[in-house]
Formats: sequence, structure tokens, C-alpha cells
Amino acid sequence: MFKVTFPRMGQSYLAFQMLMNDLGHEVVLPPRPSKQTLDLGVRYAPEFACLPLKILLGTYLEALGAGADTVVTTGGIGPCRAGLYAGLHERILADLGYRMRMIVLEPPRWRPLEFIRQLRLLNQAHLSLRAYWEVIKKGWGKLRALDNLEKLSHQVRPREIRQGDTNRAYARAVSMMSEAYTPAAILEAEAAAAALLRAVPQDPVRPTVKVGIVGEIYVLLEPAANLEIEETLGHLGVEVERSMFLTGWTRDNTWTETTHGLTVREAAIPYLPELIGGHGRDSLGHTVLYAKRGFDGVIQLAPFSCIPEIVARTILPRVSSDWNIPVLTFFLDEQTAKAGMTTRLEAFVDLLQRKKELWRETTPAPPKGRYFT
Repeated sequence: MFKVTFPRMGQSYLAFQMLMNDLGHEVVLPPRPSKQTLDLGVRYAPEFACLPLKILLGTYLEALGAGADTVVTTGGIGPCRAGLYAGLHERILADLGYRMRMIVLEPPRWRPLEFIRQLRLLNQAHLSLRAYWEVIKKGWGKLRALDNLEKLSHQVRPREIRQGDTNRAYARAVSMMSEAYTPAAILEAEAAAAALLRAVPQDPVRPTVKVGIVGEIYVLLEPAANLEIEETLGHLGVEVERSMFLTGWTRDNTWTETTHGLTVREAAIPYLPELIGGHGRDSLGHTVLYAKRGFDGVIQLAPFSCIPEIVARTILPRVSSDWNIPVLTFFLDEQTAKAGMTTRLEAFVDLLQRKKELWRETTPAPPKGRYFT
């Protein structure tokens, strides 16, 4: 039996905890990243390493200190440093005197044999192939439900009548999901949790703006890394749609690229025809698609020194001009403060609201009556 930990990315740890338990491991839950977590990572990581590498290093140090002996994480391909994280983390931890096991799940579309070998290593419960498949399906069901509930919270929060009600309902929803273990219980918990969120008193006619969030996957998915930007935007009356969730990313990187992934890539090709690693091209493609869908603005979240997102940032002004959609970029590192981010968000949201009001004032109302073609 391994004492397993893994990166913490939003609420996905609940699904991973269940999966690892089913596979015969003792789970040492990764703590929610804090200032102490980041300070640990900054202390031992290379100075110009990006924010995710530092936070993950701090997370592993805290989990190893709590008794973990195995880290399960993902690898990567292409010209992005993320694929080297696991090896670098392992070297740093070894230099610090930690003797631990690093299990890296490489993208099966490109390295299927390595992926299968690591899956076999994880099967400490010696499950049959069919039983293994069943626990993976169950874990996927919980992960999908958690993503669905988070999306619903983004729709409810900007319309809540009393600020904080959505946060409280969402916390209860996550707690309900954490207790669900069987496939049937997961479905029941998801339905009950969704009903709980929809029951939050809302103002259906409150004017809101709609903003898409694009960028690097870790700072998109982990609220501690992006300083709870989605919550802040919701309280400012913004309905957020995040370009990436873990279920979508997994589908695009498992066996074949989804139709959605292909659509995003096609939208980005006029601006960036080459794969540059990371999610830089996705940031451009999603921005184009958000503009086509009538979104009011886009926010790009990027770790400081992330080359793919820096490349995307240099192209986004052209996309913004071509499609008439405002774009705001945040480069995040250990020096980023929530107060400064909130000030910039308030100004950006005010701009979007004024732009939307001006459009309404200058757009002629449609003629009344019934017309036939």
C-alpha cells in the first residue's frame, strides 16, 4: 500500500481521493495551497520557475511531511516546461533528503504504453481489469459532477440577492459530494446539490455581464492560485465561463481530441497555426469563440514567465481588435496581491458595463408587430 498524494486543483481532489482508495492506497490529502505552501515552494524552487511549479512543490513538501511516500501526477509533451515538472520536483525533493515515489501519468494519446504501465503500478488492490474500469468510471462520474456544480455556481453567484449565499450553498454541495461513494449515491448527491444551488434566492432581472476566462490550466482550476477570481467577479455581477475544466482537458488528452477541442484549435489557427505548448493556442481560440457567442469580455490568467501564455498575450490585442472584445491579462506570481487584482477587475467590469449600456442606447429597438418571411 502506498501513502499517496497528488496536486490539488479545485475540488477534483475528492474524486482522486476516492479513486486512490479504491485502488488500494492510503491517501494523504493535499492541503489547500496557502501562503505557507507558496513560501515553501519559493524557498526551494528555481527563482524563475512559474507559479504552478512553486505551489506544487510546496504542496508535496507539506504532504510528505504529513506521511505521504508517493506522488501521483501528470506529465506532458511539447515545448512547455510543465512536462518537466515531475522530474524537477523529484530531483529537488531528493536533494532535500526525501525518498519518495513519483508516479507520472503521461498523456495516453502519445505514450500509451507508459500510461498503461503506470496504471498497473497504481493497482495495489490487484483489481481485475473489469473492476479497475468500474472504479475509474465511478471516479469520472464524481469528477464530472463536481465540474457541473462549479459551473452552476458561476451562473448563480452574480444573481444572488444576499451576497455569500452561493458560497455557503456551494460549500454544502461539495460536502454532499464528498460523502457520496457509490455511482447511485454520486448521482443522487449531484441532483440534491444542484437543487440546493438553484434554491439560492436570485434576482432574475439583475443586469450582468458575461466574461470568459482563459489561460494556463493550473491557475485556471485552483482558486488559491488565482486568488479566487471567479468568486470576486461573481460578486461584481459577472457571470463567468471558464474555458477549461478537468473533465474537458482529460477528454482532449486521453484517446482522441474532442469536437470542442478541434473547434478551439480551428478558431486559433488564423492567429497561431503552430502548437507552442501549454494552453497558449487554446487561449486565443477560446477568445475568438467567446466573441462569436457575444461575451462582453475575456480575462487571461497566466503564470509569470509562462512562455505559451506570453506568446498568446502578444497576439490577443489583435484578436481583441478583430472581434471587438475587451481582454484583460493577469500574470500571476508570489508577488501578486488580491487587493490590486480586485481594483483592476472593478475597473474592467465597469468598462464592460458601460460598453454594454452604450450598445443598448445606440441600438435601435426592433419594430413591434408580427412579421412573416
